[in-house]
Amino acid sequence: MGTLILSATAVLVVLGFSNELLWLAAVGLLHLYIRHGRTRGGSAESSPSSGGAAQPASYRAYRERRDQQAKWERRYRRERPFEARRQERQRNGR
Repeated sequence: MGTLILSATAVLVVLGFSNELLWLAAVGLLHLYIRHGRTRGGSAESSPSSGGAAQPASYRAYRERRDQQAKWERRYRRERPFEARRQERQRNGR
């Protein structure tokens, strides 16, 4: 969806060389996209695998990601006990 909005903005900018109203429409479209389009959860752009530090869409989404991360860490420690101990020693500075 973001690609579509950005493409439409680019078209409005190109067409706006002859009409200032199209420039205003492009700015308005970008403003709406930044204010409302990026904060909604469930879009492909805001996937947790992106690794960014973006704010979660809701507390529920935050809890689900936190619980999933804790589950992965417990599984890693269970499947690789020696590596997990070594990493723990490095974190503690021993």
